[in-house]
Amino acid sequence: MALEVTDATFEEVVLNSDKPVLVDFWAAWCGPCRMLAPIVEELSNDFSEEAVVVKVDVDANQEFAAKYGVRNIPTVLLFKGGEVADKQVGVAPKNVYTDKLKALL
Repeated sequence: MALEVTDATFEEVVLNSDKPVLVDFWAAWCGPCRMLAPIVEELSNDFSEEAVVVKVDVDANQEFAAKYGVRNIPTVLLFKGGEVADKQVGVAPKNVYTDKLKALL
């Protein structure tokens, strides 16, 4: 299950992680975000040992979405060592996210 991260927990969970982190910036009203949600859940299960998979609701948590220039949702940012290592804007097939995560392991 992907973790729900807020502005208050983003730094601790994402930036301070010793594992790669996939962050899904989404909103409840966003149709493409709902299409991506099952893929994010699958990735959370597939990479449960090697990576952290989280979701950030941009309506409730705008600080880090703004900091990282998230203008369109869904946007997936991949972090390694507290830095953005890769990015995917819009919905892509699961293998795109899998390949991006594997590249960071």
